[in-house]
Amino acid sequence: MLIEFEVGNYLSFNAPVRLSMVAANPIKEYLEENTFQAGRHRLLKSAVVYGANASGKSNLLAAMAFMRTFVLNSSKEMQVEEEIRVMPFKLEVSTKDKPSHFEVCFLWSGFRYRYGFQVDRKRVRREWLFRTEKVKEDTLFLREDDGIDVREGFREGKGLEDKTRDNALFLSVAAQFNGTIAGDVVKWFINFRSLHGLRDQTYERYSTELLQKEEMRPLLVEFIRRADVGIEDLIVNEVLIREDDLKDVPDETRQRLMKQRQFKIATVHKSFRDGVEEGITHLDFASEESEGTKKFFRIAGPILDCLKNGYIVAVDELDAKLHPHLTRAIARLFNSPVSNPKNAQLIFATHDTNLLHYGNLRRDQVWFVEKTNQSASSLYSLAEFKSVRGTKVRNDAALEKNYIQGRFGAIPYLGDFSTLLKEAGDGTPSQTE
Repeated sequence: MLIEFEVGNYLSFNAPVRLSMVAANPIKEYLEENTFQAGRHRLLKSAVVYGANASGKSNLLAAMAFMRTFVLNSSKEMQVEEEIRVMPFKLEVSTKDKPSHFEVCFLWSGFRYRYGFQVDRKRVRREWLFRTEKVKEDTLFLREDDGIDVREGFREGKGLEDKTRDNALFLSVAAQFNGTIAGDVVKWFINFRSLHGLRDQTYERYSTELLQKEEMRPLLVEFIRRADVGIEDLIVNEVLIREDDLKDVPDETRQRLMKQRQFKIATVHKSFRDGVEEGITHLDFASEESEGTKKFFRIAGPILDCLKNGYIVAVDELDAKLHPHLTRAIARLFNSPVSNPKNAQLIFATHDTNLLHYGNLRRDQVWFVEKTNQSASSLYSLAEFKSVRGTKVRNDAALEKNYIQGRFGAIPYLGDFSTLLKEAGDGTPSQTE
């Protein structure tokens, strides 16, 4: 389970910001539905992030995705002296050449872990791992540039210091050498899924494979059926690819495609004669279904898999191409003890303000990203927000209305577009407010 995530000097974030999944103690609404007890921690099942375009919402989720990818791949896929694909905040002269910072706190197998690192394009500058069993936090290892201090509680790391490249994480190396503790931490990152709602084509194969699994097919089909997109069933047919069909494809890509099984999906719809249901008709998923329907199916597999196994999933642009009712339904799946018995967690960015009114969200589940006067992204929770009079947001406040009116910040403050073409036509510079 995720407790906290912190990032600094990465993309649009300069000073470190922290997203917390710890339930705020004074808040009592939806306590049984939207939170769960995990050891000494009461955690949130979901968190939603709002903000204007270019405020940094996507960058927050991109930071999570980068940390996950670097942990899983740095020791086995990167080559010696290969650059680390990290992007520091470039608009502050004093920090643009400093390392980017990432840290995550989470629960796994009865322990609380705190793991993080600082990296620049060339090397890992710092890295640390702490573990708490009851109250006291024990240091497992500390890395500072060329030195790695391995403590007694992390004996699996002894002797691996010299085997760790400058551009690789020590944790990843220890996991590759079958370290038990390092392996547990890496498993947590494996179970942290990252999705992008505008790249839904990426997940079609994953959902298609789940559709062919006996234990997942009924759940996935029923999920699509209840989305009211007119689909009664889905049929997967394997497509045989001949080498002649790929003669114009580059050799490396052709060899990969020939090894992979290819599938074609047909959707089953009711058919009618003179308004009376007569039978069924098959439609081609790729060419005859709407973009919203295709997206919903593509992300349905990963989302249901996370719910079934208690994983964590971070989704950017969840609401893109989806009706607000579908977005709300997905959020409520995670906030329900019935559909989410294993306490999977959902973190997502959206512009769908309807959730603030109809989503049954606690104030500590709502987060905002806003640019500062120095063009850096800041992050704050609605539970932390105070008005100019110093008062916190009441539990009965009209959240959607207040947000749209700008009372919580994190909205665009637009110039006057009404005279834009006239001013451009007569050569007068347009003015912004």
